[in-house]
Amino acid sequence: MSNTTQTDVIIIGAGTAGLAALKQVQKKTDAFLLINEGEYGTTCARVGCMPSKLLIEAANAYHRRHTFAEFGIQNAEQLSIDIPAVLRRLRHIRDYFVSSTLKSISQIEDKVITGRATLTGPNTVRVNDDVYTAKKIIIATGSRPVLPPEWEQIGNNKILTTNILFEQTDLKPRIAVIGLGAIGIEMAQALSRLGIEVTAFGAESMLAGLTDKKVSEALHETLAKEFTLYTETEADLEETENGVKVITQKSELEVDQVLVAVGRRPNLDGMGLNKLDVSLDDKGMPDINPNTTQIEGSAVFIAGDATADKMLLHEVADEGRIAGHNVMSDHVEAYCRRIPLSIVFSEPGCAVVGTALQQLDQQTIVIGEASFTDQGRARAAQRNQGVMRVYLDKSSGKIVGAEMACPAAEHMAHSLALAISQELTATEVLSMPIYHPVLEEGMRTALRDANKKIQTSHSFDLSRCDAFQAEALD
Repeated sequence: MSNTTQTDVIIIGAGTAGLAALKQVQKKTDAFLLINEGEYGTTCARVGCMPSKLLIEAANAYHRRHTFAEFGIQNAEQLSIDIPAVLRRLRHIRDYFVSSTLKSISQIEDKVITGRATLTGPNTVRVNDDVYTAKKIIIATGSRPVLPPEWEQIGNNKILTTNILFEQTDLKPRIAVIGLGAIGIEMAQALSRLGIEVTAFGAESMLAGLTDKKVSEALHETLAKEFTLYTETEADLEETENGVKVITQKSELEVDQVLVAVGRRPNLDGMGLNKLDVSLDDKGMPDINPNTTQIEGSAVFIAGDATADKMLLHEVADEGRIAGHNVMSDHVEAYCRRIPLSIVFSEPGCAVVGTALQQLDQQTIVIGEASFTDQGRARAAQRNQGVMRVYLDKSSGKIVGAEMACPAAEHMAHSLALAISQELTATEVLSMPIYHPVLEEGMRTALRDANKKIQTSHSFDLSRCDAFQAEALD
């Protein structure tokens, strides 16, 4: 016989969104339950943001040896890499990051239930053999890598996803990467920089989530110098005795392992959303208000990767906070979301800030562009590659978006996001100081280029200074 327990709030999922919601709920009540299936520690800390950056940092450090001779540093060819040691360090520091996320759980062990949760009604959840009722429910079950069922049958650790890549004690010498979005680009370049022979395949024409063709082409040009990559190429896999055969319309390639990075899907299988008496779309998803996280017409809120929307940590955490606040409020409140910002930690780095080019009416904008090929500070550091494109509203001069594949993209993207959130014009940003020599001078070049296309006559001021037309100064 099952037991029935009643509480104020049930949070399903102990990842980033679930923990963010928990912090809000704890401010108001002790009558809550946290239910989680599988490992604790958040996707970001265990298998996402942090271990991937640990791999990237090691790969970039080793790859830097190719610049040594130009700097006058000799004997770089004597350096070698110990990949098992790289992976041991990765897991050691990864486990530290995971442990820090578990503190919230350890303090409320009496309110934590491990098991698979299923909705049995608008306010009821079944876990194991027990039923729990709550006034409000938050679903924050996260996501998992997409892996086609037929590829799951390929055994002997020949198929990798990010869920298991970082658990490897060593890596094989030939690896194919399927998928050229953010994860695929980051991991393909990192593996290549670790000395692995990488061949990457993407079904789309654009790389890394970019929508601006010129920026994507600049990234492609740079990456193609490091590893082989094919865009607009569908790939199928076939297991062989010693590895995996990658089959496309034009060729076949045998590799030792394949990393599949074709996206992530929300962990909502069998969740019982059909018990909520709300309409579901053809993918079984309800209508979720992104500003409240509420499933319209219900007492259930969905936050984080489970929404199948913005699978980025800062967005996931925001959704958890919004859900946690709303389940404890008398009235559901809508919140403005942050300026869109996505970053890919490749080299050159990629970023999309504000409104992406494909979402803009190009009749109403002007585009400013800057190449980093001869940008002074970039050239000094042997990072002189890539391009930045900024988009201004033609009538107001306000910055509405930008896409880039350039050095220090992760930093300049934040400056542009701040400018967009404050509704600044290019002129207003150009009136702020930019030190010399810094990579941000390239951003200034792009803003100047855009500004010239919307200004006719004006008096002199410091925001309208012309470029020197000299790489050492611009």
